[in-house]
Amino acid sequence: MPWVTDEQIARAKEVGILEYLERHERDNLKKDGPNRYILRDHDSFVVSKGRWCWNSRGFGSKTGRALEYLIKVRGYSFPDAVLILCGDSPISPNRKPVSPPPPKAVKPFAPPPRNGDNIRAIAYLQSRGIDLDIINLCINAGTLYEGKKYHNCAFIGHDRDGTARFACVRGTTSNFRQDVESSDKRFCFRVPAGLPPGHIVMAAEAPIDALSLATLRKMESPDWNTRHYVSLGGTSPLALIQYLTDHPEIEHIVLCLDNDKAGREGADKIIAAVFDCDALKNRAFTFSVEPSPIGNDYNDMLQTTLKQIREREKPSRREAAVSL
Repeated sequence: MPWVTDEQIARAKEVGILEYLERHERDNLKKDGPNRYILRDHDSFVVSKGRWCWNSRGFGSKTGRALEYLIKVRGYSFPDAVLILCGDSPISPNRKPVSPPPPKAVKPFAPPPRNGDNIRAIAYLQSRGIDLDIINLCINAGTLYEGKKYHNCAFIGHDRDGTARFACVRGTTSNFRQDVESSDKRFCFRVPAGLPPGHIVMAAEAPIDALSLATLRKMESPDWNTRHYVSLGGTSPLALIQYLTDHPEIEHIVLCLDNDKAGREGADKIIAAVFDCDALKNRAFTFSVEPSPIGNDYNDMLQTTLKQIREREKPSRREAAVSL
């Protein structure tokens, strides 16, 4: 192995990634926007503002040094990389083929273990304004329970055979939220219609928003459970398309996504995806796009509505106390 001096190492560290690529890999360098480049042989490798990142491998360099590129990407030893950058190496720089990363082992899907009771999960959801009857309905259906280890809310999605295929967890004492590994996003959390006709589905981004929609509807009308309430796990159309496929009675779709740019753009993409789906070609759907008129999402609206109700009830309570 060649030996390199401290002075050579210092000189090598001064060579930036773009300088090196323009000198030795110009034919491999492709401009991809203002101050942004990619490599033709690895298009997930991005050079931007003097730094580089290999997105498909999940690493990069905040310093933007070519030295790290030669070692991590092209596979040279540290001394050889230093000598190449200093121009002191008999080795001609070349694009060594890089072997693809080994395939990641797929972990089988497994819902979180259940806690012995659901006390903390119920208390948390009630603190968010969710109706207790709806909470218990989901618990009895096996789509909601309290996780054993961290006492998170576990929201479960099943396929038509009743097999759990999706799970996401929501912290009861923090903002932690995460999909369980290997979850199938076609089967996100949902509250199916309990009574006919079930012609309407209301779709929200998160489970708590879907539960908030059901709660708000229950506060307005006794026929709240003639509708379906579906969580999409974000703004992906997968869960909605699967649910429409499994429920041929649905005719009208209400998109109740977050009241922000992502929600508005997501609604347009979902509508397009439903109309482009071959499995739904022979179905006629109507859509309503109804982001929350209060706050960012329907849980914001629910909590605001409940607060307003409590404020209105205060005078009547005082009057009742005086009359006593």
